[in-house]
Amino acid sequence: MGTTTELTEKIVATHYETLTQEAIAAARRLVLDGLAIALAGTEETAIHILADHYRSFGARGDATAIGLGFRTAIPLAAALNGAAMHVLDFEPLWTPSNHALSTTLPAILALAETHRVTGRDIITALVKGIEIQGWTRHSGHVYEHGGARFHPPGLVGPLGAAVAAGHVLGLDATAQANALGIAASRCGGLLANVGTMTKSTHCGHAAMLGLEAAMLAVRGFTGNANVFETHQGYGAVFFGDSFLPDDLLNFGPPFRIVRPGYAMKMFPSQYGTHFAITAGLSLHAQVPDAASIRAVTLVSPVMQYVNRPFPETGLSGKFSLQYTLARALLDGRVGIDTFTDAKVREPTIVDLLRKVTLKMDPAIPARFDQMHVEAAVELADGRTVHTRCDGPPGIWGSPPITEVDHLVKVRDCLSRVLPQAKAENLISLAREIDALDSDGVRELLRLAGGA
Repeated sequence: MGTTTELTEKIVATHYETLTQEAIAAARRLVLDGLAIALAGTEETAIHILADHYRSFGARGDATAIGLGFRTAIPLAAALNGAAMHVLDFEPLWTPSNHALSTTLPAILALAETHRVTGRDIITALVKGIEIQGWTRHSGHVYEHGGARFHPPGLVGPLGAAVAAGHVLGLDATAQANALGIAASRCGGLLANVGTMTKSTHCGHAAMLGLEAAMLAVRGFTGNANVFETHQGYGAVFFGDSFLPDDLLNFGPPFRIVRPGYAMKMFPSQYGTHFAITAGLSLHAQVPDAASIRAVTLVSPVMQYVNRPFPETGLSGKFSLQYTLARALLDGRVGIDTFTDAKVREPTIVDLLRKVTLKMDPAIPARFDQMHVEAAVELADGRTVHTRCDGPPGIWGSPPITEVDHLVKVRDCLSRVLPQAKAENLISLAREIDALDSDGVRELLRLAGGA
């Protein structure tokens, strides 16, 4: 029996009843987080452009476009909702690094209204889609920043969406193997597009392409059913000799949604910048104002794509160690409104950025689960204040973000699109999603549809 065959048998044998209670609880929280950040994401210009583009197709209205008040074809809804869920860079992060939620949940939700999906179906499909992405990243044995040649959600996201959608569509092991073979040919995503509107589509397209792979497999469309281990297959092409296919056979309890789990994001920016933000917030009270700062030094791992001394757009600011540190130092908070084009161009912040020196130290591991940063601020009165950040709140190995703090994030996101009563109804339904029948899921999506 080949690796892919054995893997797909494990996949199809996984049902709600085989999940751990910890995995179910984690998935509930992720559904709420994903819906909230997708709704907030619909305020972004990139999502408005994509919505106009997809609406122009005149497609059948089978699935809800979250927060946008219209319905569209199932694959297009997955693409649009996946982009909305990622555009703020606010969804949880995984290790090895990946965005496993915005590539998986939109594919499941796109099928929910036409396939009478229950809350238990959503939970199970989500756990399975995240599980395959986590083990695929692990099997590649690439952990250091910059080691993967492709943006991770584009690299493994189509596989996760194919597995998640395969659960909803009831694929058997043979069809699931074909769906993975189809999805493997749709993987990619250039890191050069980080900091642009295109980055959001890496997750949206992963959700759409993996979903479509499963929909094609239902019809008997074939792909290479041994795609992970075969010559010129997925592992060889994307990871080379470092890829160990048999690691995929760890698929199953306790599930990667629990161990190692995810880092809940409390700031809407690239995860490495969370270290700089946390350092800046810890020093904020010791910095009277911008004029009192003579110089700022930040020491980080070698992570060139977040070395952006003067970001020109809000999107680019999400990937700037310098900007995020400066904002935290000045404002004492970092949120969605920190990353607008107007904010990154404010004269006060531009002047402060001229005083920031970034030193990238190759001795610091370029891994989110092992890195740290150090920040020092030289003040006009001759003092120098210093801090070290070994990880933002909720990082792996530390106490998780509390339910109270998570709901602050969720309510802030929802308030941007929904009136309070509808927001609270959505929260109530999402927090008990596995108790919902298919009509309850439809009601949840009706609320998430927004205007």
